[in-house]
Amino acid sequence: MPSHRSAAASLLAVWLGVALLGVGAAPPRPSSSCQRECGGVDIPYPFGIVDSPGDDGGGCAMPGFGLTCKEAGVNGGRRRPFYYDVEVVDVSLQQGQVRMQNHISTYCYNAATRGMDPHRWHLNFTGTPYRFADTNKFTVIGCQTLAYILGEHAGDYTSGCVAMCRGESDGDVRSALSNDSCSGIGCCQTAIPRGLQYYEVEFDSGFNTTEIYNVSRCSYAVLMDAAGFSFSTTYATSPGLNSTYGGKAPLAVDWVVGEETCDAARKNSSSYACVSDHSECLDSLNGPGYICNCSKGYQGNPYLQDPEHGCKDINECTDLVKYPCNVPGTCQNFLGGFECGCPKHIKGDAQNGTCDGNHTFGIGEKLGIGAFGVVLVGLVCILAVEIISHKRSIKRQALIRQSDEYYQQHGGEILSEIMRVERNIGFTVYARAAIEAGTNMFDKENIIGEGGQGTVYKGVLDVDGKDTLVAVKRCKEVDESRRKDFVQELVILCRVDHPNIVKLLGCCLQFEVPILVYEYVKNKTLQELLYSQPTSCRATLGTRLRIAAQSAGALAYLHSLAHPILHGDVKPANILLSDGWVAKVSDFGCSTIDEKTQVVARGTAGYVDPEYLLEYQLTHKNDVYSFGVLLLELLTGKKPLSKQRKSLMVMVQESMGDGTLHQLFDREIVDDASMGVAVQAAELATRCLVMPGNRRPAMRCVAEELQKLADQVQQPLVLECHSLTVKGMESSMSSESDTTGVFSLEKKAALSIEFAR
Repeated sequence: MPSHRSAAASLLAVWLGVALLGVGAAPPRPSSSCQRECGGVDIPYPFGIVDSPGDDGGGCAMPGFGLTCKEAGVNGGRRRPFYYDVEVVDVSLQQGQVRMQNHISTYCYNAATRGMDPHRWHLNFTGTPYRFADTNKFTVIGCQTLAYILGEHAGDYTSGCVAMCRGESDGDVRSALSNDSCSGIGCCQTAIPRGLQYYEVEFDSGFNTTEIYNVSRCSYAVLMDAAGFSFSTTYATSPGLNSTYGGKAPLAVDWVVGEETCDAARKNSSSYACVSDHSECLDSLNGPGYICNCSKGYQGNPYLQDPEHGCKDINECTDLVKYPCNVPGTCQNFLGGFECGCPKHIKGDAQNGTCDGNHTFGIGEKLGIGAFGVVLVGLVCILAVEIISHKRSIKRQALIRQSDEYYQQHGGEILSEIMRVERNIGFTVYARAAIEAGTNMFDKENIIGEGGQGTVYKGVLDVDGKDTLVAVKRCKEVDESRRKDFVQELVILCRVDHPNIVKLLGCCLQFEVPILVYEYVKNKTLQELLYSQPTSCRATLGTRLRIAAQSAGALAYLHSLAHPILHGDVKPANILLSDGWVAKVSDFGCSTIDEKTQVVARGTAGYVDPEYLLEYQLTHKNDVYSFGVLLLELLTGKKPLSKQRKSLMVMVQESMGDGTLHQLFDREIVDDASMGVAVQAAELATRCLVMPGNRRPAMRCVAEELQKLADQVQQPLVLECHSLTVKGMESSMSSESDTTGVFSLEKKAALSIEFAR
């Protein structure tokens, strides 16, 4: 399990062999001599203590479920159950989960070498019954730390987290940290996808503690169960994390039997594992496979057939604390349940202790009570109708008042006044009823994108007197500190009018959160164009350069406004492609009017300017940097961060130095005739990436140079084209950009990250 590829390969081979043994084989019956306890931990079947995890211990365990019982620690000590090198602390049959101890990876300053010493860890459950539970979170601790989690999930999976501390002195750093807060300041956590079976840690060498080792010497990263974790400020400034957890953090691991659903497994009776009477099968919620449970009213081991250890009836009447039956009630047990009733002729609910002692009524009494009951029911029905009508009226009035309150909170009056003065503003303030009708009350069927900035719905609204298909974005809560700026920024954004920018058409301020209405663009994103083969089109070099020139022109326009707009998250997913492959820059969820210090840093890993991460002050040069990365991506067809953890920028710089740049280009679009243009474009991209940022060219110059290069390439728009029905707006407007300080998830290592303080 330590981070050695050769070891991983050999273990994988063993595990795959183990998995194959279980295919089509009947579950073995364990011997009564099998060891069922180790170090105080119960080891129920299908688990078992074996000599090596690769065998079944003579039928003591199902294939793949063998654990060893050995001394914990290099110097010996109490014997504990282990799965290879990973300690097991608990096994749950009902939950289908084991609790393990996962090694914490460290990245520490070495005073002797004046460099960083990495001690990384990985776990490989590929080909085994195990997969990481989604209650785990990738947790990163430190004051200048960027760590990646690398895995395999529906292809290559890469995500990560950044933890930073503000302040230059020891006192400043410590005062910025806060106990129980893991939002990016000293501590960061990000979720993992379901079905993940491989996990590896990698630290970014660009983030280390060589300059602040006297304040924070080590960085830490580990996949751990988030339940019960509480950040302490000492974790970031001392070895407190390792000391608290002893170098190992709790890890929740789901396990399953086989790789079939319950229905498929039942048909193969020779290998079906739920063999006990009164057992039931449950499909796994974390990848393929299933687990077994005893039916309601039974307890025991559903994987065993013998009546002594299999599923047995629970006698609820012997545990009246767990199964209450209050005096004077009488409890009667039966298979699969129990009955708790009041004594004869006594009404009530014995389980709730409400046997009231009243006698039962005769026929005459019952008839009299019945007639009175009919009248009473009629009166109650009339009263209920009146109450419901009154409540609906109150609810309508409350909704109107609430809408008015939201309108005031979001600056509606200020916006109305601005629109009254500027009659030609070209912006619509929609009523709440219009938004609800246009989206069918935000019907889930109309959702076309979800992300950290909000949810995007397809809708139909009145635009310039015509019913028009639009994208309705339901934002997340506006930062309280920026409420005063929200309306002014909204007005500036609605004035943006450029053929290569998605148009903001209007808003609604009568909801708890602002609703923004955008022009609807139904085609592709640049990201899909680059990576969705073979179901999409292969854009030629000329087309890519034209898209780049249009995008650069749009950014230059934003930067040149009287109140400059800084995008802050330039990447292929935020470039839409309308008819004729016209680029439209979208998603200003991370945008900022003018240059302001951010409360929380934002952006996408691989595209974010390192200078921005130091001060969290967004400038137009940060957009230039991100665009430089995007341009290299267009030329090479490679993502900014590869699975080998080498940045595209470094690869290009190295290839330029040794004369091998031509080998990096996407050879499907760059031929000998266009090689010179591609080299010039790559050189332009590297100028956008230089340090310090004030040496980078302005976006206007970048756009002009790209247009000249695009004009030199004589090629058709695309090399090949298949399906064009792709939801471009759907995947871009939501943008998967939140402000939690964590990387979000995309297929094939398309790494999206949100940096937080």
